[in-house]
Amino acid sequence: MRMPAPDPALLARKTQIVRALQTLVSGEGVIGDPAGLVPYQSDGLSAYRQTPLAVVLPETTAQVSAVLAWCQKNGVKVVPRGAGTSLSGGALPLQDGVVLGMAKFNQILEVDYANRCAVVQPGVTNLAITGAVEADGFYYAPDPSSQVACTIGGNVAENSGGVHCLKYGLTTNNLLGCEIVLMSGEVVRLGGKGFDAAGYDLLGVITGSEGLLGVVTEVTVRLLTKPDTARAMLLGFPSVKAAGATVGDIIAAGVIPAGLEMMDRPALLAAEAFVGAGYPTNAKALLIVELDGPEAECAELSARVAELAKARGATTVRTSTSEDERLRFWAGRKAAFPAVGRISPDYYCMDGTIPRRQLPRVLTQIARMSRAYGLGVANVFHAGDGNLHPLILYDADEPGQLEAAEAFGADILRLCVSVGGVLTGEHGVGVEKRDLMGEMFNETDLACQQRVKCAFDPDSLLNPGKVFPRLHRCAELGRVHVHRGAVAFPELPRF
Repeated sequence: MRMPAPDPALLARKTQIVRALQTLVSGEGVIGDPAGLVPYQSDGLSAYRQTPLAVVLPETTAQVSAVLAWCQKNGVKVVPRGAGTSLSGGALPLQDGVVLGMAKFNQILEVDYANRCAVVQPGVTNLAITGAVEADGFYYAPDPSSQVACTIGGNVAENSGGVHCLKYGLTTNNLLGCEIVLMSGEVVRLGGKGFDAAGYDLLGVITGSEGLLGVVTEVTVRLLTKPDTARAMLLGFPSVKAAGATVGDIIAAGVIPAGLEMMDRPALLAAEAFVGAGYPTNAKALLIVELDGPEAECAELSARVAELAKARGATTVRTSTSEDERLRFWAGRKAAFPAVGRISPDYYCMDGTIPRRQLPRVLTQIARMSRAYGLGVANVFHAGDGNLHPLILYDADEPGQLEAAEAFGADILRLCVSVGGVLTGEHGVGVEKRDLMGEMFNETDLACQQRVKCAFDPDSLLNPGKVFPRLHRCAELGRVHVHRGAVAFPELPRF
């Protein structure tokens, strides 16, 4: 993985840049000393790290606007950063760029129950939104495993999901409006409290844009009422294949659970040792199925799911009998990533999405790849929507193992695309999948995507080096190809 080569001229201007930024964000809002920059060297993809030129920590939209406008005028690159939990390197800094940290935007500005929404700043953590409204019977549906730490601004940037995204959708399905600041410093509002805004779906364009188009400074999210009943089921299986087939059976039967998660044996054993959730340690694979709604509906659907699981040879079928037990079932899944961190010096978390019917085939092939690469893998993922999260186990201190883990991960993503899936479900492309974009998109596709980038950020100063596999400028996209003295479509006007 290569990032753009740093510009020596910008590196030489570091002192001047820091001083200029200090006039825009006073006090301790600008960090330029080497020790202070260390925490910003990496994000959740910690295998890669670079020291940024400087870090700016604004507190107001006006300050964000001023910083971006100054950076555009002076040709300084900017990397927006939330909590830094990105697993695709989306917030990896640039040596010649400024990190724009949004941690101080941490207020819930308004809770509007009449319109079933909340207006929050981007530095508010995902879980804090639910925490602010749960006493009144409401909650915010998207719930990534890092929800205690990840921020809503980062969720918008990556279109994050979570265990309940199968029934209630990703961030894009629970987002009503945003305030964003463009690289020019212009402040733009998209959407609002209404159900659907008129005109082009620019809110949809911004959601999942990975910090390439603008910086989010305010978010309006949808609130849902808590269901009357919620039950979690533990389904243990003698094989990964049987568990994967059951996932398809459940959806085919017309049952749409609130959550449908899968863990293979390495993952469930690690989670059980870490949390003590009561998982069946004799199982080769585990499904966690949550059903919610009226009590009678939950009882009916639980019985149908149990029948489907038993038909596939399930050795364990348990249904939570209390809220504490339900939360305990989920505690192991929520802690699966740190749990795996206890059994391996390092792990590389992948993120690809496949059609549900391909689960048995893909999981079998991942096991073969694991043997071929000589690296362990623990699978824990959102089975209901086919969003895989294989955790490739390796030791960075062993020569060649990081490179082998990356190659293993790339092969998994190629496999996802080959069976009709996509490169990412919720972690984003960042730098991790950037050079695999050609596996899914052709040159015309990529050029069209980058033209959207150019419309928002013509100088490519926002989060450069991410998402697009070739590092070229917007101006280069507009060049006219001349072949043997002629241009294509000569009747069209040229500007």
